[in-house]
Amino acid sequence: MAITINIYYSGTNGSAKKFAEEMVSSGIVSDIREEKGNIRYDYFFPMDDCETVLLIDSWTDQHAIDLHHASPMMEKISKLREKYDLHMTVERYVSDENGIPETDRHFIKK
Repeated sequence: MAITINIYYSGTNGSAKKFAEEMVSSGIVSDIREEKGNIRYDYFFPMDDCETVLLIDSWTDQHAIDLHHASPMMEKISKLREKYDLHMTVERYVSDENGIPETDRHFIKK
């Protein structure tokens, strides 16, 4: 059962994008991707909102998330969020262990 967390970072004057860029350039993102239980850690930029960045953050289970939250990485992330004065909206999703229903599969082009 994977857990995916969508975090929308919002700021002003391009600060959210600068935050994401510094997360990557500082090596924090690559370090998080190496943490046990991390499945995905990727930033996206919504086309209709230039002041928001979406982080898709997926983990194998809650234990992996708890270890991540207890790691020194979180202090680094918090300091960068403060540096760029970002606000967050969070959505949390748990994967469907049965996968994609057969009724939905014909909509997916592979």
